[in-house]
Amino acid sequence: MDTVNRASDIFTHDERADLRQHSAWRSTWMILHCWGTIVLTWVLVALWTNPLTILLGIMVIGTRQLGLAILGHDGAHYLLYRNKSVNDWVCEWLLNRPLFGASIDPYRRVHLQHHRSTQQPDDPDLHLSKPFPITKSSFRRKVIRDLTGQTAWKQRKALVRHAFGQPGDPWPDRLARGWRRLGPNLLINVALLAGFTLAGYWYLYFLLWVVPSFTWEALVTRLRNIGEHAAVPDNDDRLRNTRTTLANPIERLLIAPYFVNYHLEHHLLVSCPCYRLPRAHRMLVDKGLAPRMEIKRSYLDMLRHTVSRPEAEFA
Repeated sequence: MDTVNRASDIFTHDERADLRQHSAWRSTWMILHCWGTIVLTWVLVALWTNPLTILLGIMVIGTRQLGLAILGHDGAHYLLYRNKSVNDWVCEWLLNRPLFGASIDPYRRVHLQHHRSTQQPDDPDLHLSKPFPITKSSFRRKVIRDLTGQTAWKQRKALVRHAFGQPGDPWPDRLARGWRRLGPNLLINVALLAGFTLAGYWYLYFLLWVVPSFTWEALVTRLRNIGEHAAVPDNDDRLRNTRTTLANPIERLLIAPYFVNYHLEHHLLVSCPCYRLPRAHRMLVDKGLAPRMEIKRSYLDMLRHTVSRPEAEFA
């Protein structure tokens, strides 16, 4: 088979139609599952508060915060709900604004360019994969920055500065712009803090909402980005310029929720909802394409490949 450039090179018309089927019920269930997992974790840690449950809670909730972004990613492709207004409202108010996000439109514009130009010079996400493979010491420094909150703090500061516009603009305009962008996010978080306070656990808002977003979410987001395109073998072949990482149940719980690990299949058929990506993967394997596909057996296997540059090159 020659280089694969589009889904029709592999899938028949009927197969593509099958993989593109939407289910509003499945989308709703995933959103409820994500928020339900977060709330259940809050309740369980409140009932059994100790260092171990707090640590596990931070990891579970940080992964579900990434899960909110993953579901929003499906929404950026109009894959949550067929009604575009409903799709975008859910993305903004249920998935994005509880943290630091807002409208899905800006992300959608950049992200669709990433799909059009994957691993090409005009790919807006190329900076995420271009440095790889990296050394173990470089990776270790990145992990430390993530888990100590440095990565998230730097990103949040840039986001807040951008939200208030240009320094030379009149202050009333800057404040109005900043409130439109961040005000609803602040009110949602005040409501969350009030709920924790009324329940008698005000401190868990910080331990199990703020801390996860500044630590574990930053790390698993990095692992997601590395896994998707770093150190791929062929920038021009759709089967090899994007990676699928097979995730076990623990990895799905703590690193890769909601089928985000099936990234090759997503790039091959962007109109395939995330819950049908495992089926797309099985179809590709059944067609005998696994040897041609960029697949890693686990996230540890993926890191062995992407974090493999000898330290001596930088001595």
